[in-house]
Amino acid sequence: MPSITPHVCRHTYCSNMAKSGMNPKTLQYLMGHSDISVTLNVYTHVGLEDATDELKKMETVENARKEMEGEKEKPVTQKMFRAI
Repeated sequence: MPSITPHVCRHTYCSNMAKSGMNPKTLQYLMGHSDISVTLNVYTHVGLEDATDELKKMETVENARKEMEGEKEKPVTQKMFRAI
């Protein structure tokens, strides 16, 4: 069984907060690091699965943007208005 120390929990906390989208400067402050590179390069652990998830999010946003632009391009016709 692996040894779980408070320091391991600290790495896990930092990684989880970064993955949840916390502002990196806020995370740096909470971790007590004077240099952002320590927070991002030493304490934050990401992998291929995390990168894949981010790409899927970007694809979803791009599809929504295209859908919104497509709705704006529909021409307005008089049939949409009713004469009073």
